Amino acid sequence: MAASVLVINGPNLNLLGTREPDVYGSITLKDIEDTVRTYGDRLTIKTDFFQSNVEGELVAAIQNAAGEFDGIILNAAAYTHTSIALMDAIKATGIPTIEVHLSNVFAREEFRHHSYISPVATGVICGFGAKGYVLAMDALADIFDV
Repeated sequence: MAASVLVINGPNLNLLGTREPDVYGSITLKDIEDTVRTYGDRLTIKTDFFQSNVEGELVAAIQNAAGEFDGIILNAAAYTHTSIALMDAIKATGIPTIEVHLSNVFAREEFRHHSYISPVATGVICGFGAKGYVLAMDALADIFDV
């Protein structure tokens, strides 16, 4: 494999498929992982996955990615709007990071309109459901030139 990507998912994303299907759809996190893994194989990008409901574990995953992964896809979920620690971890590692959200956060509650992640992310994809992860893979493939 030419490059490697760590896909990190934050709080409550382990409940995809049953949590607010009118907002997030019926696809599960495992479905997303399977799709991204298969797509990554086509792009010759190795993928690994991490999910946690704990902010500190997400920070540690980002820090530990340094030197191990070429890029990160991050759906920080609710921590997007609250976590300076995640922002600092991304900034500290310098790993190209694509911020992903299943829903269009700008069409939702006003508190979701602010992201601490966006200013340090390479790019942001929101509102395309699970396809956002595939779009993020394409963006990283362009960055890696694979």
